Formats: sequence, C-alpha cells, structure tokens
Amino acid sequence: MPAGVVLLLAGCATGPSLENQGSVTAPPGDSKHLVIGSAGFTESDLLAQMYALLLKQAGYKTSMITVANRELYEPALESGQIDVVPEYAATFADWLNAKTHGADARPVGSPDLGTTMTALRELASPRGLTVLEPGRAVDQNAFAVSAAYAREHHLKTLGDLGRSGLKVRLAAGDECVQRPYCEPGLKKTYGIDVVAVDPKGVGTTQAKQAVQSGRDQMVLTTTTDATLDEFGLVLLEDDKHLQNADYIVPVVNRSRAGGEGVTKALGKLNDVLTTADLASLNRQVDSWRRLPEDVARTYLRDKGLLT
Repeated sequence: MPAGVVLLLAGCATGPSLENQGSVTAPPGDSKHLVIGSAGFTESDLLAQMYALLLKQAGYKTSMITVANRELYEPALESGQIDVVPEYAATFADWLNAKTHGADARPVGSPDLGTTMTALRELASPRGLTVLEPGRAVDQNAFAVSAAYAREHHLKTLGDLGRSGLKVRLAAGDECVQRPYCEPGLKKTYGIDVVAVDPKGVGTTQAKQAVQSGRDQMVLTTTTDATLDEFGLVLLEDDKHLQNADYIVPVVNRSRAGGEGVTKALGKLNDVLTTADLASLNRQVDSWRRLPEDVARTYLRDKGLLT
C-alpha cells in the first residue's frame, strides 16, 4: 500500500462526535462516487470487489482502497474517506465496543446473530455508520481433523469428539490457551480432552501439516479455509455454537452511502453468497492465483447478478 494512503488515513478525523447528534441523525446520503475499502487479505479483497461491481451496475462510480489496519480504516469510514467496507458482525461489534467502552469492556459479540447485530448497530449508529443486513456467509473460527481420523472415530461434530474421550493435541496460536472460543471453550462446552496446544498459528500450513502427519489431532482454522482438501482435512461441526456469529455484513458511512440504492445493490449478494462459495472463491485466488476482481466478476455473472 502506498505510504501516502497510510498518512492520509492516519491523519483523518475520527468521524462525528458522539455529542454531535446532527451528524448522526441527518438523512441517509446517496453519493454517486463511493470508495470501497478492503482490509488487504484475500477474502476482504474479494468481498470489496463484489461490492464495487454490484454498485457500478447500480449506477455508482466506485474506487478501491486497501487499508490493512482496522485502527485506520474504521475512523476513515466514520469520516467519509471510505464509504463501504465488508466486516464481520461479532468481531466488529467487539471492536467498536472496546473503542467505546475501553479495552476491558465485556464482549458484546455472541453466537446468536440477532443479539450480535442489535449490539453492533447500537454501537455503530452514534458514529454515523449503518450496518446493512448480514448474508448467509460466515467466517468463524473452526476446528478440523484429518478425514482418516474422522472416519476412524466416527466424528462429524465437536460434540462427537468430546464424547469420544480421545486425547487431543491442538495446533493453534499460542493465545488459544486463554481464548474462550479455543482451549477453554473446547473443554467447558464440549468436554474435549485437549492435552496440549501446539503453537503453530491459526490455519497455517505448518499447523495443517502437523495434523496431516498425525503429530497433532486437530487444527484451529476458519470456516472459509480454502485449502483443507489439500491436506486431507475436514471441519467438525460446531454443534453447540461455541463460536461467535461472524457473519459478513457491509458497513457504510450513513451520510454518504446510507440510502436505499446502496442497500438494494449490496443486498443482492445476501441471497446467493454462502460460506462454501466464499471458501471456493478464496481457493481460486490463493491456490489458483487468479485475480480477486476476475474471480468476483465471474461469480456474480454465474449467479445472474451481473449482466
């Protein structure tokens, strides 16, 4: 990313004051030139490209900007330097909650989508942000085992693994030993006997190879991981809903992109994009080395959303 972009965003205003109700309650805007933000990783790039293509078809001029740091792009979204970004409901709710109430604030994201969306919108609205409806696609933390291991022990869900009594070495980030969605949650919610956490990172090649080789029995990854098949791995269903509702949601600057036109254009994606679709799109970029814009355009045309 060009240094000028970083400097521009680092110096931007933090958006409407929480006391400035005029900025917050002004009618939704409908600017015809919109800036779409991406967080700089494959999935975010794909979603941003799909947003841009759908908005172009709806009559908007669009430009793209990549800002990998949420600490920079969220204030830029508030101030109107960025108009639209793809986000993750529970993660963004917790981030805004910490920004509003402090780093030690109790998390508001939860496994329940409705509860999470209510909390997210309550936090976003005073900042001049509108959170559009979530779609069907969700990028949550997930746990995978080798397909052979799953067959041998008749495992389809994390509940199955807990009931099996098997001892499990878990390949994950070193923070897993403290995070409630990881080792503590696996033990408390599922009764899984995690005997060790192998600190190889979240969904890294090394972590997957450790499970593929049998050194570890399970790996922490995500529901849209595009490479599980390459390592002979399968996801175990989170049947007791340990993970938060990180459904994909567009977040827009209300004063510039809060009108019906943007809502209608981006809402078309909600009816078609699934978690499996998103994993497939990630694979085309990460494994097949296709450009995100080309992958996004082909997908939207195949689904009848682009002419």
